[in-house]
Amino acid sequence: MNQSLLSTKPIRPEERLIMALDVSSITEAQALVEELGDSVIFYKVGMELFMSGDYFGFIEWLKERDKKIFVDLKFFDVPATVGRAIKALSQRGVDLATIHGNDAIMEAAARNKGDLKVLAVTALTSLDRGDLDDLGFQCDIKDLVLSRARRALAIGCDGIVSSGLEAPMIRGEIDHRLLVITPGIRPVDNREEDDQKRVVSVEQAFQNGADYIVVGRPIRDAESPRTMAEKIQNQIASQFT
Repeated sequence: MNQSLLSTKPIRPEERLIMALDVSSITEAQALVEELGDSVIFYKVGMELFMSGDYFGFIEWLKERDKKIFVDLKFFDVPATVGRAIKALSQRGVDLATIHGNDAIMEAAARNKGDLKVLAVTALTSLDRGDLDDLGFQCDIKDLVLSRARRALAIGCDGIVSSGLEAPMIRGEIDHRLLVITPGIRPVDNREEDDQKRVVSVEQAFQNGADYIVVGRPIRDAESPRTMAEKIQNQIASQFT
């Protein structure tokens, strides 16, 4: 293990797993949270749940159960609009939120974040080189991610969302000054129908410098979600003992 890349931030090991509640209804999300119990402390609530019902009521429901909350809505709009949205969200008591876009958008979010930690998205883990070509990005994925990370740090964002494949490069360039949240975690071999392309294992993510990992389907679709969450928690704990 490369100890120099291992997260040095004062985060409890059990909080380093963020469970992605990518389900179709609030009722389904609540049932999954209840099933997972104390095996998961941190939850990501994203766009699918935003469209399914009482999103902010569900956030309050999670807070009542002492859960930490990552709002993954990837705010992208006119900078002033993003700034106002982030300011409003900062009053909801959530812990993390994602934004997308250029320097002006990141600056507006950073100015209005209060105690909320703002994360800049670098390049989605569902994208590969061909996808970036389709989108008109001529640079290498790693160059794009590093550029976004540098700008996020300079502007005042708290962290980035980045594949575990690029995390070592980020740590090498900007050390531990940003939070690195790594999605695309696959505890088992990646399946053909999986839409995530740039993936890593739990151990590899932390050895590459992640502060948090985001795991969804491997827990949600397991025969026993709680057993899978506990297995991942044990893998995380082994990295920080």
